[in-house]
Amino acid sequence: MRLRLYHHRDGARVAYRETGTGPGLVLLHSLGLSHREWGPVVGPLSGRFRVVLPDLPLHGDSEDRPRHPYTVEWLSEVIAGFCREVLGPRPLVAGHDLGAEVALRATADGLITPARLVVMPTRLHRREQQRMKRAAWRAACRAGALPGLDRVLSRAATLVFRPSVGERLSVQANPATRDLVRHAFADVGGNGNRARSWAKFARRWPRGPQRQLLDAYPQIALPVLLLWADEDRLHPFDAAQEALNLLPDAQLRTLAGAGFLIAYDDPVGLARELIAFCG
Repeated sequence: MRLRLYHHRDGARVAYRETGTGPGLVLLHSLGLSHREWGPVVGPLSGRFRVVLPDLPLHGDSEDRPRHPYTVEWLSEVIAGFCREVLGPRPLVAGHDLGAEVALRATADGLITPARLVVMPTRLHRREQQRMKRAAWRAACRAGALPGLDRVLSRAATLVFRPSVGERLSVQANPATRDLVRHAFADVGGNGNRARSWAKFARRWPRGPQRQLLDAYPQIALPVLLLWADEDRLHPFDAAQEALNLLPDAQLRTLAGAGFLIAYDDPVGLARELIAFCG
């Protein structure tokens, strides 16, 4: 897959790859990872869709300069602009974790109108899980804004997020997840720009319940698939059920025996559900 670049109106870069032909389907990855999160399902999907795989800002080959705000509003605007330019006015949009949160916010705010929206495990309208660990992560990221600590912390991140973390995120302990994490953090060590940008993100990204989504769900008048993993401890099933009851045109499906890295734990089931809903 060939690397391409989208340039937002404020100069932010979004790197992306694409493969296949057919209706455009964009897959938005999780916090801290990259477009490679979708590697196991790209082959089956590319036979039916033009699969577009961006790296979200702060990830992979995309924008990491600290001059941008890195708020939820900014990220939603950048990804909405990317979808409109690269995929057209009515794209098929699917996201997981951070990618799902950005896609849902962009849709709720009217920045994009997907033909269909797939929301994979994310916090939705609820508070973050494992709040103590998240608080520690935020504190470490925010310290990257201090002079002299940016490069130190960026190198420390590669020691904390070792390739073995991937296997712990997979309930199947899939060894291929090691390469996924290794690639995601390949350019992090010593990258002061990225450390300072992550400090902004950690400070400005909402951490409390997103109660405004409860009011927004009834206004999302398009087909939505809530596609959950039954063994993902970070994203409880109850939140998806609550959203299902408020969305006008939604369905809820679960993949058994899948954890956080849903594409690695059940690639066949994930591809099947995406094709059935989007195709």
